[in-house]
Amino acid sequence: MTYRVEVEQGLPFSTVDVARLVEATLSDQRGWATRHTLVRVEGHADLRIVLATPETADQLCAPLDTDGRLSCRNGDDVVLNAWRWQFGADGYAGDLVAYRRYVINHETGHALGYPHVGCPGPGEIAPVMLQQTKGLEGCKPNPWPARVDLVGH
Repeated sequence: MTYRVEVEQGLPFSTVDVARLVEATLSDQRGWATRHTLVRVEGHADLRIVLATPETADQLCAPLDTDGRLSCRNGDDVVLNAWRWQFGADGYAGDLVAYRRYVINHETGHALGYPHVGCPGPGEIAPVMLQQTKGLEGCKPNPWPARVDLVGH
């Protein structure tokens, strides 16, 4: 599967830096690279991974209600909410890079066909497809798909 990375104009994030983190995350052996071939390209791609303002994220994610704070996958778009990119989520307090890796892997996971899952139990490592932005359900934060088995996969 091919993907391209875009950053909405006017955001204070470098497209080069965002693309480097996306590529490093998706090619990491703890990531989807253990199950899928993901190749970054310029121009036409199977997926568009876009870092967008909360307003644009709301539009791109519709009809999903992101309330200006959530990211999503909608069709061929993997939409990363710039507010979350800047501030992260409570479960990742103090580790913004890990949160960014999580949201890249989580939303790309949807594009690869993986659904949301729950926490397997208190104190367990969270599956990447747990909605960790909304809460950890007693699990420990985890940005990587390959560290835990995904139920049914």
